[in-house]
Amino acid sequence: MSFNILSNEHGKGLVKAWTNGVAFEEGAEKQVRNAASLPFIFKWVAVMPDVHQGIGATVGSVIPTKGAIIPAAVGVDIGCGMMAVQTSLKAEDLPDDLKAIRTDIETACPHGFFSNKRAGHSKGGWNENRIPDTVKDRWIDLEKGFKEIEAKHPKAVSKKDPAAQVGSLGGGNHFIELCLDEENRVWVMLHSGSRGIGNNIGRYFIELARKDMEKWMLNLPDKDLAYFPEGTDHFTDYFNAVSWAQAYARANREVMMINLINALKLNGKLPDFTTGKMAVNCHHNYVERENHFGENILVTRKGAVRARKGELGIIPGSMGAKSYIVQGKGNKDSFCSCSHGAGRVMSRTAAKRKYTVKDQIAATAGVECRKDASVIDEIPMAYKDIDSVMEAQKDLVEIVHTLKQVVCVKG
Repeated sequence: MSFNILSNEHGKGLVKAWTNGVAFEEGAEKQVRNAASLPFIFKWVAVMPDVHQGIGATVGSVIPTKGAIIPAAVGVDIGCGMMAVQTSLKAEDLPDDLKAIRTDIETACPHGFFSNKRAGHSKGGWNENRIPDTVKDRWIDLEKGFKEIEAKHPKAVSKKDPAAQVGSLGGGNHFIELCLDEENRVWVMLHSGSRGIGNNIGRYFIELARKDMEKWMLNLPDKDLAYFPEGTDHFTDYFNAVSWAQAYARANREVMMINLINALKLNGKLPDFTTGKMAVNCHHNYVERENHFGENILVTRKGAVRARKGELGIIPGSMGAKSYIVQGKGNKDSFCSCSHGAGRVMSRTAAKRKYTVKDQIAATAGVECRKDASVIDEIPMAYKDIDSVMEAQKDLVEIVHTLKQVVCVKG
């Protein structure tokens, strides 16, 4: 058996954890046990090997429920996920100096908080003609859905314009990379979500759930596990809003990828190339209705990727580490899930205290990326060893491609 079983003294609050050989800190374990103790959990909570403490619900957890939904278990980076596209380029097609390529990527996709003046972007200036034709039909539906949310819960999308941030990366651990696989083929990979709109929706409904709990005088093991019971208006409104944010996040990644590929084709630094041999687009912070063990349930994956049998997913390492294109094995005990990355072993503040720019330069040797104080919190040593993470979940996924980045743009 490749997973560990945790339960309380009465055999309730069952947890199955794929954490052999990786860190599972005390705070994260407490959070998992708290979530598993809720009365509407279906069977057990599944814990992925990249598990680490989050807000309310643990990052790297799969929370199946019947009759309720927990907004904090989805979090505020709704629909955050990965996209990767294989190209016909080979390593020898890349220039020796990749700095100009990195600049082209930064120009094609605004990142951070729209403060990258060098790339010519300013806050709120990204809504002009940026919706590619291939996304426009769905964009009409997204705009309609946005107006429906705004009409019922204006504060959930206060002063937000869906078009203003589409095609932008965001900050934190979001990134864009050029990678080489085991045959030296070039891949374009990115990590992003529903941007400020999704964040606003998440925070609004998390607070609304807390107020509902107070009104109903329900005691919870953690106030951030506040939930909406199915059948209530707030449940329906939240599910619709979170579904919208997930669709927006997927479209955002597609727009970014289109803009990136176009920029790389037009920059004059690379030979002509094609794409489409393999492409993956997957969420890792989201909730969906699924069928498991013969029952229709809600599955919330907070820092976890769906891995049904044969389904492709992406498990990135950290700056300077390997990433993986994987194929799911459909493991029922994990609710057909796998990890979403390596998982942090220390906070951003702790990483900044412990490491220096010199450490960052050494850890990202051979990668064209920023190497300054602003990215020390993303240093590879702040994350778990990706090889250990992959070993711990070998019965969840099989590796299809191993990628190593040569260019990395952090948000």
